Amino acid sequence: MLKKGSRLYSILTGSCPKCHQESMYIDNNMYNLSNIYKMHDTCSHCGTRYKIEPSFFYGAMYVSYGVGVAVAVAAFIITYLFIGTSLKTAFISIVASLIVFMPVIMRISRNIWINFFVKYDPNALNKNKQVQK
Repeated sequence: MLKKGSRLYSILTGSCPKCHQESMYIDNNMYNLSNIYKMHDTCSHCGTRYKIEPSFFYGAMYVSYGVGVAVAVAAFIITYLFIGTSLKTAFISIVASLIVFMPVIMRISRNIWINFFVKYDPNALNKNKQVQK
């Protein structure tokens, strides 16, 4: 269902937003918290720089807020409306889900943020090969 060339592919896989050939992250395991933010400087296939400018990913904090709210609302709807728990239990499930999904929210937010600024280019690999000649 997810095909290379779509922003959703890059967002969900954490791959280079320009060529979709490699992961932007050094460690693909997002639950390895010591390496959660460690990224390659550039894509080895197309040469795209991931940190476009200093402090580029600070903007991902705003995206993170929206993704976190979406996770919290989903947790509330599932526990309170579908399962029928008390408000106290629903609140506990919101906090627990935000803690458990914190690494996912952080990575997804970074992926969304960089995809705002870098678009997929199917010819990115060819351009990089021409530049290297």
